[in-house]
Amino acid sequence: MPRKAKRADSGLKPIRLTFDDTALVKRLLGAAPERPRGVLVRRFGLGTNVRRETLEAIGDRSSITRERVRQIEAAGLDAIRGSKTYREAHGAFEELARAVQALGGLVPEEELLAVLGKDERARNRFRFLLVLDAGFYRERETDDFLARWHIDQSTAKKIHAALMNLYAALPDDQVIPEAELLDRFLEELKEVNDAYKNEEVLKRWLSISKRIGKNPLAEWGRASASAIRTKGIRDYAYLTIKRNGKPMHFSEVAKTISTVFSKKAHVATTHNELIKDSRFVLVGRGLYALKEWGYAPGVVRDVIREVLEQKGPLKRDEIIDHVKQARFVKDNTILVNLNDPRYFKRAADGKYTAV
Repeated sequence: MPRKAKRADSGLKPIRLTFDDTALVKRLLGAAPERPRGVLVRRFGLGTNVRRETLEAIGDRSSITRERVRQIEAAGLDAIRGSKTYREAHGAFEELARAVQALGGLVPEEELLAVLGKDERARNRFRFLLVLDAGFYRERETDDFLARWHIDQSTAKKIHAALMNLYAALPDDQVIPEAELLDRFLEELKEVNDAYKNEEVLKRWLSISKRIGKNPLAEWGRASASAIRTKGIRDYAYLTIKRNGKPMHFSEVAKTISTVFSKKAHVATTHNELIKDSRFVLVGRGLYALKEWGYAPGVVRDVIREVLEQKGPLKRDEIIDHVKQARFVKDNTILVNLNDPRYFKRAADGKYTAV
């Protein structure tokens, strides 16, 4: 499923603007008639209550229709845009536009507001300023993209197209390293100004897509891919073993999930999840590998049978060598299974075949 919108990381570096946004918004609101001003304050959360109200909520409280509230809101915005106060604020809006451009010109709404305002009250003020000025364009959230703001419709259109092309070219359930993904993205962005093309901006544009995602190992792919959707212990176990590059004991998997990914993982719970998920193969006493590495599920007896089916009759030592490439078991465990006459028989030449 596509990703849902979420609050941008509070650790983002804030943008310092030279104008006083609180004073500016107060002056601009003062240019609107009383009734429209009241609607704007409630719509954008600019009063004592920071909660932004819907058209329906304001209409219900005032006993008017949703459409009438929208008309009053639009009239208030138009009144401000036609005022001397708005014209005098031209420098502030230019500075705000430069801030958007510095972030790449096309920015996820939640991230933009997070770097502009330190709290919800400040974010509401900047949301109001962005809506007020015609130089800023807001794109609504869709199934493909998060809500975002931009200052150049032509560039935004090219970035949207590049994201869709990039998604279409990604394999259904595989992931690729971040460097490769960025290179592919750059290939799709040939018509976009090179001034924007740095790693930070590229990742910001990628974050707009709800269909492309990244896992904690900095691997990218379709958001629907199992290696991207890290929702539970199974997914973190998969990333842990993949990160290790070789089979791991389930207790070590649980410990690594807790230390590397900061996710609480009980040993017993982790073991149960490994047992139930077909992505994992038990290859030894408590040792699990990934099926995608070429390991086939089954007990030692199944592995012996598969070896004999692929290689034909083999002698004991040959069978032991092949089985130990697929399972981390002792020689005696292999021999006990091999000498079970219900499943295998030994010919006069010393070679074994499956019954």
